[in-house]
Amino acid sequence: MRVRWGNVLKQNNYYDVVIIGAGMSGLAAGIRLAYYDKKVLICEQHGVLGGLNSYYQRAGRLLDVGLHAMTNYVSKKERLAPLNKLVRQLKLKWEDFCLVPQNHSVIHFPDSKLTFSNDPELLMEEIQKKFPSQIDGYNRLVKYIYNYDAFSLGNSSYRSARKVMSEFIDEPLLIEMLLCPLMYYGSAWENDMDFSQFCIMFRSIYLEGFARPIDGVTRIIDLLKEKYLACNGDLRFGCEIKKIMLKNDEAVGVKLGNGQEIICGKIISSAGLHETEKLLGRKITKEGTLPGELAFFEVILCLKNYLSDDDYKSTIMFYNNSKKFKYRKSDDFVSLDSGVICSPDNFEYGDGKRTQPILRLTNIANYEKWNKCSREDYKKKKDEWLDRIIDNAASMVPIKKENIDFVDMFTPTTVRKFTGHINGAVYGSPHKIKDGATSVKNLYICGTDQGFLGIVGSMLSGVSMANVHCLQE
Repeated sequence: MRVRWGNVLKQNNYYDVVIIGAGMSGLAAGIRLAYYDKKVLICEQHGVLGGLNSYYQRAGRLLDVGLHAMTNYVSKKERLAPLNKLVRQLKLKWEDFCLVPQNHSVIHFPDSKLTFSNDPELLMEEIQKKFPSQIDGYNRLVKYIYNYDAFSLGNSSYRSARKVMSEFIDEPLLIEMLLCPLMYYGSAWENDMDFSQFCIMFRSIYLEGFARPIDGVTRIIDLLKEKYLACNGDLRFGCEIKKIMLKNDEAVGVKLGNGQEIICGKIISSAGLHETEKLLGRKITKEGTLPGELAFFEVILCLKNYLSDDDYKSTIMFYNNSKKFKYRKSDDFVSLDSGVICSPDNFEYGDGKRTQPILRLTNIANYEKWNKCSREDYKKKKDEWLDRIIDNAASMVPIKKENIDFVDMFTPTTVRKFTGHINGAVYGSPHKIKDGATSVKNLYICGTDQGFLGIVGSMLSGVSMANVHCLQE
């Protein structure tokens, strides 16, 4: 069947919307569109879903790729919270996510430690006790954040989070400590954050909280996949996009790796801003807009016994080894100046429901150094840094080498290989496109480079771009 569409022939391979990438944002966008009877195709170049938050198997173990914790945890009664907005938009149930909340988490600096949980009062009490002169300023900052519309698609200009914080808090150490978890879990900027993204992360971590699907990220991926297919969405694995096709400066389709051309009305790309430019073969960013530089080295330790057996109960520790928090690309292969130690079994699972005992160690790395290694040197460097990272973490957490049963790790080049992100930058470019619109008609960005962060934020990004650009017609 052929139908005339403008100057392009509609064929049976015509779609209303093609979505590039089956990560959280792409799947959420697909569900939203397919639910409203749009003919949608999601193209995923790999054999598994999830993108930056996927899973894989090693030695008979199912391991999450990027999931430490899911932010934005709230009860289902808080209707205006991002998580519950998302549930309604995707026509899901709160219970479908099977979330278990954190025990508590810690920000660990040499001269101070702050404990926080899913109850915002705990962090407030900690600041009152350890930084008594700052509590009034902190409370005013919280009120300001509550009243700031960080999800507005019009917030496109950069505003320094450090600068805004200093208008409320005049203790440098407290500013550094509060920024540490937020940057590690969402900043593409070195040593600072855009204030809108700061507000999103502040609310999602300090005012809402951490949780984890009871059986890991596969719970969310399977839930989204089943919902999308139930809405008659088309999903193709091993479906690499080689080129976005243009006609008169308008996106009209995609060319696949196998040479097939698919015609469509609109394209939503979750591949990343600069990565999408490569598919176009032309610039769509402003002068001076650069790819992200921040990349990470992650170690996964499968343990024989739970750390809680040694009385270590923290869910996540964010640590920094000096008063000043330096969040920037490492000068060496890996930086041990700061990092994240996540214990996925230290959530409130209840008896008999805990995961296998695992510890995840995350540090800032240097993509160029890893990328220049020969295959032989690459393996040697991984082993060398593995020992140093474990020894460093063992100074803060009761890690015993005889308790380690299995080890896996991945570098920035692993991220580049499996996600296509330039420089292996997990958070993409520091320059975000909040409204998702590009200079090419009918081509839109969702996900990391649109600017909503975390798993919930990523899904909201997909939903928002679908609503604004594909359903308001």
